[in-house]
Amino acid sequence: MTTSAIALVAHAVSALFVPGDRPERFLKAQGSGADIVILDLEDAVSTENKAAALAEVLAALTPSGTPTPATTAVGPRLNAMVRISGADSSDEITALAKVAAASGHGLLGIMVPKAESAAQIASVLKMLPTGLACIPLIESAMGLVNATEIARVDGVTRLAFGAVDFGLDIDATHAGVFDYARAQLVIASAAAGIAAPLDSPCVNFTDLQVVSAEALRAREFGCGGKLCIHPSQISAVRISFLPTAEQIAWAHKVVELEGGAAAFEGAMIDRPVVERAKKILAVTQGAASATAEEKTP
Repeated sequence: MTTSAIALVAHAVSALFVPGDRPERFLKAQGSGADIVILDLEDAVSTENKAAALAEVLAALTPSGTPTPATTAVGPRLNAMVRISGADSSDEITALAKVAAASGHGLLGIMVPKAESAAQIASVLKMLPTGLACIPLIESAMGLVNATEIARVDGVTRLAFGAVDFGLDIDATHAGVFDYARAQLVIASAAAGIAAPLDSPCVNFTDLQVVSAEALRAREFGCGGKLCIHPSQISAVRISFLPTAEQIAWAHKVVELEGGAAAFEGAMIDRPVVERAKKILAVTQGAASATAEEKTP
């Protein structure tokens, strides 16, 4: 993978987790419509299955797709991120670095759980070749306090939020606490000049109205996408991050009036308003282009 892998991860709106020890789900995940797939070696895999899961993931990402004696993964290789077990999981990082050194590999990058310091992330990146994406997952008070420094580490593509572990770490359940954390990650990312963060996954995957509401709230806070734990959540997440018909109509009108009328619908049309309108139209155009590419045989 090259810089295109980093760009793909930076622009992803939906990111689907798949347990690393469930290889039969790998290709299904890749065809689910998610912008990126994240093969999970951490929470989704029990301790006794870690070694087998790593073997499955490595086999799926290698250019040949040839299974090792410990795996059953066959068929086309994947293009995917990998969430490692932790920043201290040197065996996993070394194995993934070896995969990334091969031409034609499918590794997009790594997600580092429980990210808490810039030094921690920098040490992980030193073990990997350049050209891979890196997503530190902020899941603790320490990680949030150090989010700006983490975001500024050379090689970090974007941050992600893990609300469940964050709530456990600070013993809090009020929605306002999680919104505060989201805002801090958005601000830290903007200050560091990296892509907007991925929001925590919705734990409900049966009520899509709940998924949509969470995704819309994350978008309103400035997040750039949302993690998913089930394929059913993907469409709701992607739609929630798109401008509404009303927003698109407003944006067209504002752009048309640029340099002319000083106000529209009772609000002043100044540079920030025009730039926001142009951004809405750019997102709309980008989504339309992506849809057209998906339909092209």
